Amino acid sequence: MIYDTIIIGGGPAGLAAAVKAKKLGLKVLLLDENEFLGGILPQCIHPGFGLHYFKEELTGPEFAHRFIREINELNIEHYTNAYVLEIENYSDLEKKVVFSSPEGVKEVWGKTIIYAAGARERHAFEIGIVGDRVAGIYTAGEAQTLMDIYGVMPGKEVVIVGSGDVGLIMARRFALEGAKVKAVIELMPYPGGLARNVMILRDFEIPLYLSHKVVEVRGRKRVEKVKVVKVDENLKEISGSGFWIECDTLLISAGLIPNVKLLKKIGAQIDPLNGGPIVNELLETTIPGIFVAGNALLINDLVDYVAEQGELAALGAKEFIENQGIPSRKWIKLKRGSNVRILAPHYISGERDVYIYARVSRPMENVRVTFPEIRKELRLPVVKPSEMLRIKLKAEEIQKAGKEITMEVEKGEV
Repeated sequence: MIYDTIIIGGGPAGLAAAVKAKKLGLKVLLLDENEFLGGILPQCIHPGFGLHYFKEELTGPEFAHRFIREINELNIEHYTNAYVLEIENYSDLEKKVVFSSPEGVKEVWGKTIIYAAGARERHAFEIGIVGDRVAGIYTAGEAQTLMDIYGVMPGKEVVIVGSGDVGLIMARRFALEGAKVKAVIELMPYPGGLARNVMILRDFEIPLYLSHKVVEVRGRKRVEKVKVVKVDENLKEISGSGFWIECDTLLISAGLIPNVKLLKKIGAQIDPLNGGPIVNELLETTIPGIFVAGNALLINDLVDYVAEQGELAALGAKEFIENQGIPSRKWIKLKRGSNVRILAPHYISGERDVYIYARVSRPMENVRVTFPEIRKELRLPVVKPSEMLRIKLKAEEIQKAGKEITMEVEKGEV
């Protein structure tokens, strides 16, 4: 048996892709390494999901349930506890996926693959924290799983590294459970999370140290204290600025990295700034017939965008199968201009409207977002690295371009 598409990853991107592909008439197989579908959503018990996609506010489990219900109603074949070991690309319409399961190692074949394997968390050693190897050091995801899936409290006195959305949400979660959040430490001179989540710190009177970093952990069997130092505008440690904070738990929320190891292994080209694969407007990688969506493509701040990308990848798979490949197009390259750090997709055609996903390098107020080659301009009151920009380029606008379109984010005129 050969499937039309094999979807790797059962989080929101994979679930949305599976539902969309099935509704498009494709024969679908969904593989997920966890014991239940949903990715990280089942442990995200806070609200704030679904406002764009479902037009109502949901918790993470509620968002996942909407898709899982459709997976079951549509009788979409799926495996859980299925850890993908290898992808082999034999030809454009012949791909093999090898995965382990409780029944043993299995091989399945597909015409296309939608890679929705998400991202992994940075750990303490990746961000330069040294010291004793003791209990009480967790990534944010590990702590969230302990608390919201297994009902285990990781600690009572907590220092959190990173003021991104997950770190801020975990600060609230610990505070609500009666723990003392001693501090949130942020390397940059500005908070990393959405404004609504930054408010959490004020609400719970949690200290936020901007332009600081944790450099050392000390303890015997468990964390007893961490050393914090101030950094300058070049993020270099300032001599003599160090101080210690006593705590029993250190939570690392230092960002995510797209999980693209298997794609790298088979030769997919990776964008060094996004961390994910280089893709066209249908989210096809540089390997024909292999598509990518969600945090494996780039780190999203809204799950709604992740689901949107999953559906787009399914549309790409459908077109690929119908035409035995994506038909030849005049691809136009999207280029980063001033104050643009992350940008996807990388190539667009002008045959359809396209959503551009982007992040800036630094905060800026009174902003002009321009695409000079097509004379398109938007005005925004503020942009932040923590907030994804999602901008629609219409087909007729794209068609005005030559070989490339540059995105610029600049200070607007007063």
